Amino acid sequence: MSAPLGHLTTEAVNPASARIDELDAAGIVAVMNAEDAGVAAAVARESEAIARAIEIVADRFRSGGRLVYIGAGTSGRLGVLDASECPPTFGTPPEMVVGLIAGGMQALTRAIEGAEDSRELAAADLAAIGLSSRDVLVGIATSGRTPYVLGGLAHAREVGAFAIGLACNDNSELERVAEMMIVPKVGPEIVAGSTRLKAGTATKMVLNMLTTGAMIRIGKTYGNLMVDLRATNVKLVARTRRIVAALTGAAEDEAERLVAAADGELKTAVVAKARGVSPAEARRLLAEAGGHLRRALGDAAIGDGGGHVGR
Repeated sequence: MSAPLGHLTTEAVNPASARIDELDAAGIVAVMNAEDAGVAAAVARESEAIARAIEIVADRFRSGGRLVYIGAGTSGRLGVLDASECPPTFGTPPEMVVGLIAGGMQALTRAIEGAEDSRELAAADLAAIGLSSRDVLVGIATSGRTPYVLGGLAHAREVGAFAIGLACNDNSELERVAEMMIVPKVGPEIVAGSTRLKAGTATKMVLNMLTTGAMIRIGKTYGNLMVDLRATNVKLVARTRRIVAALTGAAEDEAERLVAAADGELKTAVVAKARGVSPAEARRLLAEAGGHLRRALGDAAIGDGGGHVGR
């Protein structure tokens, strides 16, 4: 059995909101905004741990491993959300970043009673996706005590996956099973125990950093431009064309032809244009550079990106 909740700071009564039911809407917004202002600072205090985690994830990616999130309730939903955003943003296969939630995908929209209380369910869910020593598992539990997450991290240790715990309370049970911890301490919530609020915001910020940081480290951006996206809708097709034009100096109609010749591969189109080679040769250069566009360009490297490429 997990420890009781009473000692957790996220379950404590917040004096700043003790009489919030007497406030009008403007007063509620002011209190919530003031409390939210401290979330970024709480995450910043975990910068060293987050940076270490990014390097671990990037290293596993380079070796063909995956990043897997596991959580229950809000924590699980945030993991699934972050995982689902990676393919359109970074052109990754869906299996590279995976989000698991207690109770399965139906738990994204409604509570599945009791699912978070089973350690065995987590082990079964991870076994079903073949979690292995090549992977990283991030167990997300604001309280630091969720049995489903504890079971998941224990399973990760058994199979040799790197086990990272993410909680918003110190001295949690996660610390006994995780190889490293990320603990943004946000304090009591506006509504006591409602960790979809400050704790959820902190969790989202950390997950943003983990995936974005790791993707940058393995060459998924050039400057601050996403250069490995897959043009799967009208917006992304237009963005791909604009990025190629911005990075090569080509007119947009030429950029469109370059992208088409490269079978929609943005980095291939840029290298082919900048180095005056065929798409096949551009792919070879990119492979030699480990997928890093800047390295593949070599002396033909262009500006650092950051220009306006539209939505």
